[in-house]
Amino acid sequence: MRRFAMIGQRAISKGKLPLNDMAGGAGRMDVLVRGLMAGLLTSHGLRHDTEVVLHLMGGPGPSRRIKFVGSLLKGVHAEERSIAGHIAKVLNMPLPARGQWVERSSGIFDSGGDINHTLADWKDSTVVCLDADAPRLWAQGTTLPSSSNPLSRSTGEHGDFEITGMDIGFVLSDDKPLAESMTTQSLLLRSIGDAWLQGHMAIGVCHFLLDEGVELNLHQS
Repeated sequence: MRRFAMIGQRAISKGKLPLNDMAGGAGRMDVLVRGLMAGLLTSHGLRHDTEVVLHLMGGPGPSRRIKFVGSLLKGVHAEERSIAGHIAKVLNMPLPARGQWVERSSGIFDSGGDINHTLADWKDSTVVCLDADAPRLWAQGTTLPSSSNPLSRSTGEHGDFEITGMDIGFVLSDDKPLAESMTTQSLLLRSIGDAWLQGHMAIGVCHFLLDEGVELNLHQS
């Protein structure tokens, strides 16, 4: 399973989502929507071995998490406004208790809580916090394989998927750097290059490495 946690430090957590002002009035919800699309969508379908958790930290009120599970999703299309519409519906619903997931529609779950609750959910996964100043995500001296050998994959059909391979999670922020408390936790800090890429581009690079089967640098230093 591939997991991505995006932290929206100003993203609104309830109320009416301004679809015409997602970069401003919604607290850079546009960044999260693009990251969600990069995490879940291929050119002609969905990644069924992937889940994305959006962390809406900008209020009003308590923080909220919305989880999109690729193996269960239905009715999600590759268009930003359409995907934002799914988020908008969730924001109008009562906030569940922290740590309690409520399915709002096929493959879309809603919960209170923050990144610490998500990391608790991921306790059996290898978790990487993306940081441009950290060691590289790929192993030293590795080369691109001559043929693709995905590190995780799904087989089967909707309702009966089998997901095999590596169970790995990635934590990344919106257009603001992660809080220092995140980068000092016992997470693997890894870089995908010196440049601070936009979130959706960083997710795309992670998928590329996993799709090709590049050897990863996941050993604690």
